[in-house]
Parts: sequence; C-alpha cells; structure tokens
Amino acid sequence: MQSLPAAPPPGAYRHFKGQPYRVIGTARHSETQEVLVVYQALYGDCGLWVRPLAMFVQQVEHQGRKVPRFERVGE
Repeated sequence: MQSLPAAPPPGAYRHFKGQPYRVIGTARHSETQEVLVVYQALYGDCGLWVRPLAMFVQQVEHQGRKVPRFERVGE
C-alpha cells in the first residue's frame, strides 16, 4: 500500500501564482476514499475548494524551477 504525503496543517498558504488561501482541513471522497484538502480562497468571492492531497503538496515547474504548488505562510 502506498503511503500518503503528510496532510498540510490548517493555516495560511500562498499558491505558486501568488493568490492567498486558507487550508481548513482534509476530507475523504465518499466513493474513492481519496484524501482531499479543503481550502478557501482569501480573495474574490472567497470560495471553498478541494484538491487531492497528492496534488496539493506536489512540486510544480514555475519560471523554470520547481516550487511547491502551495506554500505555508502562516497560521
């Protein structure tokens, strides 16, 4: 069985494109049992979003270098 990455602790994060978000916690998909990160935009309509845990914590290429998709910036 493949081990899951550590869940991000609740708090403030910045997306690699610059937008601020707040991680609320994690949830499981009711059909697949996949772990999802529940987070809220801190701009615009402040909508709630979910993203698979593995995708939330992955590195992405941005401006020619690998960076975290979301970086923790505070509580």
